[in-house]
Amino acid sequence: MRRDPRTRIGVITKGSLVEGLEMKLDPHRSVEEVKAGKFVVVQGQQHEFFSMITDLRLEATSSQILLQPPSEEETVLREVLRGKNTYATISLRPMLMLRIGEEAFGAEPQPVKTIPSHFAPVYEATEEDVNRVFGGESLAPRYFHIGTPLDMETPVCLNLDRFVERSNGIFGKTGTGKTFLTRLVLSGLIHRKHGEVVTFIFDMHSEYGWEAAQEGSDRFVKGLKWLFGDKVAIFTLDPESARRRNAPYDCEVRIRYEDITVEDIAPLQDELRLNQTAIEAAYLVVAQYGKHWLKALLEASNIKEFAEEVGAHPESLSALQRKLKRLERFPFLTDNPHDDVLTIIRQYIERGTHIVLEFGQQTSLLCYLLVANILARRIHEMYVHQTERYMATQRPEEKPKHLVIVIEEAHKFLNPQAAKQTPFGAIAREMRKYFVSLLVVDQRPSEIDDEVLSQIGTRIVALLNDEKDIQAVLTGVSNTAGLRSVLASLDTKQQALILGHAVPMPIVIRTRDYDHRFYEAMGYTAERAREQTRRMVEELFSS
Repeated sequence: MRRDPRTRIGVITKGSLVEGLEMKLDPHRSVEEVKAGKFVVVQGQQHEFFSMITDLRLEATSSQILLQPPSEEETVLREVLRGKNTYATISLRPMLMLRIGEEAFGAEPQPVKTIPSHFAPVYEATEEDVNRVFGGESLAPRYFHIGTPLDMETPVCLNLDRFVERSNGIFGKTGTGKTFLTRLVLSGLIHRKHGEVVTFIFDMHSEYGWEAAQEGSDRFVKGLKWLFGDKVAIFTLDPESARRRNAPYDCEVRIRYEDITVEDIAPLQDELRLNQTAIEAAYLVVAQYGKHWLKALLEASNIKEFAEEVGAHPESLSALQRKLKRLERFPFLTDNPHDDVLTIIRQYIERGTHIVLEFGQQTSLLCYLLVANILARRIHEMYVHQTERYMATQRPEEKPKHLVIVIEEAHKFLNPQAAKQTPFGAIAREMRKYFVSLLVVDQRPSEIDDEVLSQIGTRIVALLNDEKDIQAVLTGVSNTAGLRSVLASLDTKQQALILGHAVPMPIVIRTRDYDHRFYEAMGYTAERAREQTRRMVEELFSS
């Protein structure tokens, strides 16, 4: 009945459609060879069931055996008992099924609607099985190799077309490689979907653009600008930091005071310790001074007279001024009306150039939240306008390029209170129809608003220990009990559970190595390396 020789590991003994299947491990197989998250295939009479191992248990036919277990020296007795009297049972979660013989006609696996019969054999998945379910890079540019199943070397691919259709999340506790995973995904989007998709990355710690230290070693890994050259532009808020790191950049970001609105300030209430009365006072200043409201407030010397002029309470206005004075410390804020970085950003995005915005030494959370709010709000407005224009003309050349905005510390923007105020909440909920989606990177998904989490299409989850965080990343996922145990068993490095819109079924992978072989796969050659070095030296000397 089988199409190809696979390695059998056991047989189905019981189960249900709701609770999953139970397999008895073959006696000659060691239970230590079987790991939670492993990808296996159940061979039914009419269907093949692509499944994930979710739990392992040791069983015995009689409790008397367990009351008097054989000693270490009684090896013969151990072998006699093994398999018949003592054995291992494995819990499986069938994810997809395919009618036997239909794959020859191009049929794709479908959601599970039935279960196999008793004693159906279970086999380790083969390379062909993985390719049938997850596709392959050789099949279409929409597929990108992100890792391999546990105990296999066969590529598991993300469907990038489906990935960008919705907002997505990369989650894991500190030190589990979220940045590394994000860099992998972004490389895939740039390499496989350049010209169709553009990314805007808020790079709080300068880890994506030029080079970054590899955690736990003295090695440095290449950033996106190194790998993809002119396809990527580095913008920086701190050019001095870039020069100290010998990192070239394409544009220095300077934000005008007049580009800052009350809507950009309101989500910063926690960071600035502002109350609602202060925000209301800010709107009164706007009514009097328009887009120059912030500079007028900061320069007001007699706050009592200023309060009378705008009709605000002096104490509220004084508190607002005192808190907003912190913004004057940011060297990238400017009065120059010609410093219009928003226009430059729009030009790069329309050309399809991916943007990495580095913060350099400006790594305070206040700075990150402020800049991300300002720029994301303008990008939001730009895409709404472009989409409405495209809908009116219906000309293909007017169609906006799909934009993926990458934010770290996402819970600061998307907690229940901030999600209603920041542009990121609106993007997560509704911007898919305006060709914009989010890639949120966070270690505390439990602090993200539930409504936003429910809109996350694909989740790439590294190790999480907090039960609230595990529950949060599984929001909206059916039959989560088995996935919880799988998440708890992940290694701290280079393992992740992928589930959601961009993969046909949940799977645990060993993530792809980010090394010279990966660079070459992205098209980075020795010739390009020499050219990059030459240009870097020229840019550094010219600056």
